[in-house]
Amino acid sequence: MSHSMKGAPRSLRSAGAAGPRPPAAEHLGYSLLLPGGAHCAGLARRAVASLLVRHGPAGLVETAALAASELVSGAHRFTPDREMILRVRRHFEALRIVLYDQHPAHPSPAAAERCRDRRGRGMWLLAAAVGEHGGDWGLVPVLTPEGGTKTWALLPC
Repeated sequence: MSHSMKGAPRSLRSAGAAGPRPPAAEHLGYSLLLPGGAHCAGLARRAVASLLVRHGPAGLVETAALAASELVSGAHRFTPDREMILRVRRHFEALRIVLYDQHPAHPSPAAAERCRDRRGRGMWLLAAAVGEHGGDWGLVPVLTPEGGTKTWALLPC
């Protein structure tokens, strides 16, 4: 006796047979939520290196990994053990590595400027590495009542 099942799945080629294909390098875009803590600098370094080895641009792996770990280290020094968001994106022929932290808001503009200067001086390794590749970096306050800082590195591709 033959049974005919309506709506039964037909034999489809397995989507996983060829393996997933990563997006092209020009579409690279990832965000990572880091739990905070000194160990997150190493996590960021390994994650960014892994992404760029897989997606490219391969010539930026070491510098981008260093930039990510320096951004996270800087945030940890000023906002220890607080969650951070790391974003890695290729956009307009540049690799953008952006870190958002939860640095508390300062009571006055003068205090905020002193903190920004102190934090910027601690980023000398980031500045040297990014500058060597013709890139740029910076930090700006995130304009929320709770505070927060956005630090970033830009590397031309």
